[in-house]
Amino acid sequence: MREPSDVTCEPHQPELLRLLTCGSVDDGKSTLIGRLLYDSQKVPDDQLKSLEVESKRFGTVGDSLDLALLLDGLQAEREQGITIDVAYRYFSSARRTFILADSPGHEQYTRNMVTAASVSDLAVLLVDAVKGITIQTRRHSSIVHLLGIKQVVLAINKMDLVDFRQDRFDALVEIFRYFAGRLGVANITSVPLSARDGDNVVHTSPRMPWYQGPTLMAVLEGVEIAAQVADRTFRMPVQWVARPDANFRGFCGAVAAGLVKPGDPVAILPSGRTSRVKKLATPDGDTGVARIGDAVTIVLEDEVDISRGDVIVAAETPPNVADQVSAHLVWFGDEPMLPGRPYLIRLGTQTATATVSQLKHKISVENLDHIAGRQLDMNEIGNCNLSFSRPLVFEPYETNPSLGGFILIDKMSNETVAAGLIRFALRRATNIHWQSLDVDRATRSLIKGHKPCCLWFTGLSGSGKSTIANLLEKRLVARGHHTFLLDGDNVRHGLSRDLGFTDADRVENIRRVAEVAKLMVEAGLIVLVSFISPFRAERQMARELFAEGEFLEIFLDTPLEECERRDPKGLYRKARQGLIANFTGIDSAYEPPLEPELSLPTTTSSPDQLVDQVLSDLAYRGLTAHV
Repeated sequence: MREPSDVTCEPHQPELLRLLTCGSVDDGKSTLIGRLLYDSQKVPDDQLKSLEVESKRFGTVGDSLDLALLLDGLQAEREQGITIDVAYRYFSSARRTFILADSPGHEQYTRNMVTAASVSDLAVLLVDAVKGITIQTRRHSSIVHLLGIKQVVLAINKMDLVDFRQDRFDALVEIFRYFAGRLGVANITSVPLSARDGDNVVHTSPRMPWYQGPTLMAVLEGVEIAAQVADRTFRMPVQWVARPDANFRGFCGAVAAGLVKPGDPVAILPSGRTSRVKKLATPDGDTGVARIGDAVTIVLEDEVDISRGDVIVAAETPPNVADQVSAHLVWFGDEPMLPGRPYLIRLGTQTATATVSQLKHKISVENLDHIAGRQLDMNEIGNCNLSFSRPLVFEPYETNPSLGGFILIDKMSNETVAAGLIRFALRRATNIHWQSLDVDRATRSLIKGHKPCCLWFTGLSGSGKSTIANLLEKRLVARGHHTFLLDGDNVRHGLSRDLGFTDADRVENIRRVAEVAKLMVEAGLIVLVSFISPFRAERQMARELFAEGEFLEIFLDTPLEECERRDPKGLYRKARQGLIANFTGIDSAYEPPLEPELSLPTTTSSPDQLVDQVLSDLAYRGLTAHV
């Protein structure tokens, strides 16, 4: 959750202020920013000429310049007169430089606003003087607080539409301060203005003589910025290991917090190995110090095994390392977040598999109230427990956004589906360790005459999974192999009797079964799993539990119409009548395998022929000693 690559600034600028504008649709955010740039004389001449042309084509203020068009860069935004994407601007005044983000006002673009807020020091919250404090005002205030922005400017805009009345301004300020007090937002500066005409934006307005406070620009120039991560101890995620020859080994990255000098003691996490900095190399030669934002190559005094994703830190104050955390999650994806589903997490340069082990509650973005729920939909925020496939290095987001902010990526589509803010590590499992056992799977399989494996049968209801799996197990047992069959219906009577058939329940059902199948493979068995398992993500999650070659996905390739014709349990008929909800193939999706190890066409071959095909494949792969 960082600013776009085209929004950059030189390092070591203590007067840099990152600010966000937010508010309801049509409150005038884009106009306000355009006015800030225009009155500060920060709009290039060629852009002014282009603005004159586009104001005539898209403008909404008659013959005047429509300053909102300076920010509304997308064609769809200009045609609709709204902001969709986050628009970033870099400008400066005599006292300070600014990176400014104009976030969209519509509720469906809450995720865009969160992205912008995650890198901001101050929020300018616009309120229409006519419409007053809206639900969207409360929503944005809650998100600003949630993401730890301490400085808030309440900009009461369109004061010209209420005749510049002081009583209207005072009333709105009082209402907002009461709501903000409930959230815990205390540092608020209120400014009355008219963005269209420039009143109290850069220049003091003569039309509001009753207001003796600073202009918006004066507030932005004078606000005190909270202590930056530059003031904290050293952290640098390793992006790349430089090894141009046998005589040089350096670790490249950008300093995420603090500073580092030659001779400093450092630790490498998560391994915990320690060393000292021998030298700091840059494209311009060696340097005596590297600070936050600097790209640097660190050479250590000792030979230490370091790779991309490790974090080099000050040895005396290391950050956290954990494989379970509590975090706030903002959901971006079109498909809902389902606890138990595996996603890819990217935290700095670290990558691992992450699952939401528990959605503790959803968070109302209107007032931060806690709401019960089992999944997160697009633009919803939740307090979750996450579990990682390996320990990751992090700090709480409020302490260090670079090591506390992360994204989740859908493993199948490679789309970013969430942004997260780590709160703290979960210590509940720190007293649990892997117990070393003398009898391993190799020993168990040796006495059974075959290699352990998981045969995962998937397909629609009525495709023949249970029939084929049952017949296969009988023939394997007849040949002296040790097996166990996990059938979907049978498991629902015990292990998963508490689960229904929602998408979230299906994900949890497959997670449980996959873990049981893994234990049985460890016991040296050939495990046959017969489940619809409709989602590719969960079948991939199951596959990743096993060693290479131990998991075979077997697809019962049966068309839906044939499954309905068979309908051995009468379930399709009931689903068509609306008597069964969330039935796979009718009102719940089935995602067929893309590259299964075996695809069995049940409409052109008999069950015995299909079982022969499976047995031949097992022998070919060397999983069975004799068939």
